[in-house]
Amino acid sequence: MNRIRTVAIAAAKQAGALLLKEYEKFHRQSVKIKSKHQIVTKADLISEQVIIRAIRKNFPGHKILSEEAGRLGRASDYFWVVDPLDGTTNFTIHNPLWAVSIGVAYRGQVVLGVVYAPYTGELFVAEKGKGARMNNQPIRVSRTGQSRNINTFCHGARERDIRKALKFASYLKIRHLDCRQLGAASLELAYVAAGRTESITIPGAHPWDVAAGIMLVREAGGRVTDFAGKKWALESEDMLASNGKVHQELLRVINRK
Repeated sequence: MNRIRTVAIAAAKQAGALLLKEYEKFHRQSVKIKSKHQIVTKADLISEQVIIRAIRKNFPGHKILSEEAGRLGRASDYFWVVDPLDGTTNFTIHNPLWAVSIGVAYRGQVVLGVVYAPYTGELFVAEKGKGARMNNQPIRVSRTGQSRNINTFCHGARERDIRKALKFASYLKIRHLDCRQLGAASLELAYVAAGRTESITIPGAHPWDVAAGIMLVREAGGRVTDFAGKKWALESEDMLASNGKVHQELLRVINRK
């Protein structure tokens, strides 16, 4: 695991440095439409190439799932789950909330998460059983309960996911509970892990968006489940991550008729 962690961090930093250069000169005219709710840029592809090259060079037998390239490699106990540029829309409008996200699973269980935000210089790392850190300093989820919690949300591209997310956010807003969409799931998970926010809710969560961040939240003392309250797994379609104290109440809100 030491070597895997070293390679993951180095790849995230290398990709992040290239992304930062692209960010400084980026023009929206270069955006390509991937689907109705998704876009892709040259920066996404450059970052992805750097990360995949690093994985294949050091671990040629490992499987990879990356947002743009899809599934790569044959059967292996090790499975890298990569979002080369999480928060692409933020990136295109020069909003600095975007990141590189690299998760590693072993036999179906996430064991390492690396989230790197190049613009802010924040590197979040968590390894199973070893805690979570930001720029090498330990981080923990908040102790805030129901009265003053700050929540974030995201959603997949399906109409039902969007409707569920908006219904959830509206319910909280009406009750004067802060609920925001920051546009970068990996960072929103990192913020829960660091105690900056209390939760993130994602109907239609893609594994590349959340695998690394989920490791951060778990190792920082938080809780991560699907919308049925079961422990989140790579095949889960929905995700709620929180500091634990607000989890049950948010599940109730999510599942209200």
